[in-house]
Amino acid sequence: MKRQTIILTVALLACALSALAFCGKDTPITFSQLPTTAQQMIKKQFPNSKIALAKMENEVFSKSYEVIFTNGDKLEFDGSGNWTSVDCKYTQVPAAIIPPAIMRYLKAHYPQMKVKEIERNRRYYQVELRNGIDLKFNKKFQLVEID
Repeated sequence: MKRQTIILTVALLACALSALAFCGKDTPITFSQLPTTAQQMIKKQFPNSKIALAKMENEVFSKSYEVIFTNGDKLEFDGSGNWTSVDCKYTQVPAAIIPPAIMRYLKAHYPQMKVKEIERNRRYYQVELRNGIDLKFNKKFQLVEID
């Protein structure tokens, strides 16, 4: 019985180590290897941008994607191809990406300011304006923090 336990433990450890070996590996990919949702978003929101690099990152339980354009703008997507981060270093985040409720807040309080970056996750949206102000909105699009 003890020998079987040791063999089982070693086998499980080997499986865990092999999974970790592939974890966090960035793999360059082509545009066509991105999820369809990501491809459609890029075609619609960044039609004139040239892709410098697209890559897939394998995590233990998930995948994510990153696209970097030749102008330095960067997009990040979850495993399904939904955007999680849009970072426009020298341009501005397309208005169509910004949820309407956040856009209304920005127009009311920062009418001339451009959005440099937007991130989203399960709990909140974070918006960085061109002047460096960071705004955090909850999932109900209520402002909860300003930095």
